[in-house]
Amino acid sequence: MSDTAQLSTAAIRRRMLAEFWFYFRQNRGAVAGLIIFVLLVLTAVLAPFLAPHDPTTQYRDAFLLPPAWQDGGRAEFPLGTDAVGRDMLSRLIFGAQYSLFIGIVVVAIALVGGVVIGLVAGFFRGWVDTVIMRVMDVILAFPSLLLALVLVAVLGPGLTNAMIAIAIVYQPHFARLTRAAVMGEMQREYVTAARVAGAGNLRLMFRTILPNCLGPLIVQATLSFSSAVLDSAALGFLGMGAQPPAPEWGTMLAEAREFILRAWWVVTLPGLAILVSVLAINMMGDGLRDALDPKLKRS
Repeated sequence: MSDTAQLSTAAIRRRMLAEFWFYFRQNRGAVAGLIIFVLLVLTAVLAPFLAPHDPTTQYRDAFLLPPAWQDGGRAEFPLGTDAVGRDMLSRLIFGAQYSLFIGIVVVAIALVGGVVIGLVAGFFRGWVDTVIMRVMDVILAFPSLLLALVLVAVLGPGLTNAMIAIAIVYQPHFARLTRAAVMGEMQREYVTAARVAGAGNLRLMFRTILPNCLGPLIVQATLSFSSAVLDSAALGFLGMGAQPPAPEWGTMLAEAREFILRAWWVVTLPGLAILVSVLAINMMGDGLRDALDPKLKRS
């Protein structure tokens, strides 16, 4: 009997995955975003093998070399070099590691904190809900980048503090989303049945209700991932994020500001890397929303 139940559960999961992929692939932009994101992940993982040079090594005979296809370029530096002779291609490849690391850490902190806060607010309601939501409203009242900048200024410049600041700024989004989903689920019959069966508050919150609220949280996590990459690049550009000589794309842009007119590649290439990665993750998030939201599914 247990074997039959396990087979039935496996069949249900396969059907759900097949349904998810069916709706996801209807959005061609999402599929393209997924492909680019997978390539970005592979680039980050294989960076030590793909990069032709060490990203921090300075070549004194190769200051501001143009890309290899331009006059004055050299084949050993396919995308040229920066103002201190570091290979642009290698720095862009290793920059993918920073972007993925920042996105994962920020979303993980914001998701865990926001889900716990939202669960408590939506489950207990009353004055607990009021206090928590007013605090979230205060945080949301400030522009996200401005608030992150203030927090980094208080904590001190650096990649770790930048990630903590961005995560704090993004927590209210997850908290409000979780609260709304929990309040909707609390009226369902299965929650009442679990409560009658003797389930405690923690079990009700984390084992009974939370699994049914994951759809919108996954979509929000994907969109927050791209926003985290963008905000960290902005903080790096302002000198409050990753510090030189780290090959982080925003920091690379900051270092290249004074050469924008006479060395286009040192500014354009990191900017394109940020643009393509953020756009790909956003398109993937749109596809996840289409696949996970039953209201958007086409019959």
